[in-house]
Amino acid sequence: MPYYVFAVKPLGLLQKLAEFDAFKEASAHAKALRAAQPAGAVVRVKVMFADNQLAAEDLLSQVREPGPSGEE
Repeated sequence: MPYYVFAVKPLGLLQKLAEFDAFKEASAHAKALRAAQPAGAVVRVKVMFADNQLAAEDLLSQVREPGPSGEE
């Protein structure tokens, strides 16, 4: 399964930026893109592992529950 690099824009708009076979390459590309962004940029760069681009977009569009607060 490939790794997809997406730009997540305001209102949840997704733009595919790249596709890689290995996580190391995808992660390095995403880190370089994040470093090149100006301070205060509203675009987030995300890496997603999925069967295909449609599945990756679906995963990125899902609302996730907040993780545990650390207090029990």
